[in-house]
Amino acid sequence: MKTLRGGSLMDAAPGVLLRGDTKGQVVSKKHRSRWAVLASLWFCSMLVLGEDAQNQNEALDRQFQSAVAQYDAGHFADAAAQLEELLPRTPKSFEVHELLGLVYAAQSQDAKAVAQLEVAVQLKPDSAAARTNLAASLFHSGNSQLAEEQFRKALALEPRDYDANHNLGEFYVQSGKIPDAIPFLQKAQEIRPSYGNGYDLALAYFMAGKLDQARQMVQGLLQQKNSGELHNLLGQIAEKDGKFVAAANEFEIAANMDPSEDNLFDWGSELLLHRTYEPAIDVFQQATLRYPNSPRLLIGLGMALYSRGKYDEAVKALLAAADLNPSDPRCYLFLSKAYDSSPNQAEAVIQRFRRFAELQPNNALAVYYYAMSLWKGKRAEDPGTSLQEVESLLQKSITLDPKLTEAHVQLGNFYADQHAYAKSLPEYESALKLNANLPDAHYRLGQAYVHMGQKDRAHEEFDIYQRLRAQHLAEVDKERAEVQQFVYAAKTTSSAAKP
Repeated sequence: MKTLRGGSLMDAAPGVLLRGDTKGQVVSKKHRSRWAVLASLWFCSMLVLGEDAQNQNEALDRQFQSAVAQYDAGHFADAAAQLEELLPRTPKSFEVHELLGLVYAAQSQDAKAVAQLEVAVQLKPDSAAARTNLAASLFHSGNSQLAEEQFRKALALEPRDYDANHNLGEFYVQSGKIPDAIPFLQKAQEIRPSYGNGYDLALAYFMAGKLDQARQMVQGLLQQKNSGELHNLLGQIAEKDGKFVAAANEFEIAANMDPSEDNLFDWGSELLLHRTYEPAIDVFQQATLRYPNSPRLLIGLGMALYSRGKYDEAVKALLAAADLNPSDPRCYLFLSKAYDSSPNQAEAVIQRFRRFAELQPNNALAVYYYAMSLWKGKRAEDPGTSLQEVESLLQKSITLDPKLTEAHVQLGNFYADQHAYAKSLPEYESALKLNANLPDAHYRLGQAYVHMGQKDRAHEEFDIYQRLRAQHLAEVDKERAEVQQFVYAAKTTSSAAKP
């Protein structure tokens, strides 16, 4: 899922006022000009008769103006120090409390920000902007219910205000309440059509499954601004609509217009999902040259290379991904597959799986991967090396997760290789109880029955094996599902990680 374009809750600094097209800014230009007016009004309100008092008020005003300047310049610690010194002398000042709340919010001091902004709202309950500031700060502090209440009160104060509608709509999007968001984003777009809010509305339509409305909105926005993000969204819409060629074309246009990591990943992933492997390899190779520190791009390259049968190159790409993010379990699944077809880099692969198991000692898959890499790699060099450790690791992975089918099968294979067929039988049987559609497990179980002298049962298993092998396309579909799972998870993770 893409992040919102039009100054969303997640794009703005924590707790600050949200304005329609202020992505990445602390406050909007509208809000900055408002501060210049408020500063003057604050000074006027402090004027009292008497030269000494007037001089004192002028000094307070200069200190407040300086705090505003420091805040506008992004010097939040300096602004906070000045306002904290000023506050005891102006305890009833709405402007001081509100600005101090915004300063704390910009420093991610959410509890202190909420406390100051609550005072500001109490001092001026009819200020929609103050309530919006408080709402955003409440949202970032994890109190969504109170945040919604304040956003709604801001809207009640200014029902025809673009910002009030836009902000409430974005709040619902960030809260995952897409149907609730759409009416407010629509209202904001009616009040003042804008690219940012229009993009958010198109994205909300897409997330709600209203593909025709999403497509229509994007096509209208393209008349205003031909941007890569719009073509990327069109690609997502086409993909969800089952129009894969159109999706790939839109992702390609987006990546050419804006070769960001996201756009390149989406283009390469679309090609990978639909098995156009050579073009996918080209895209991912170019992308990794541009973004060499992106684990997901390297995983995508490794998957494309593996799918094309270029196993050695696939292993190298996946090893690089593992080094960039050693705790990410996704690359190890595909590394285990590529390594199974290309054991030439045994020591390097064993080292990465050992590290993964050490980082996550209670992760059954991590322990299983390490066991298999050790067994496969050392077996090629010395058949007698580390067998006891391999057995121990496989047993540990089953203890950690008794439903780990692969571990039961491989432990059965391990015992069969040692001619301990009586010990292999229960492992194969356990695996088949968990998943009866494992052709290799049926075949190996049949072999074990032969060695145990149970020929009738062996024939039954061989018959099942033959039947399941005829359904080999299921395995292809499973592999494609694994690719899809990685692609969609990587897209979602990337969106969630954006500031």
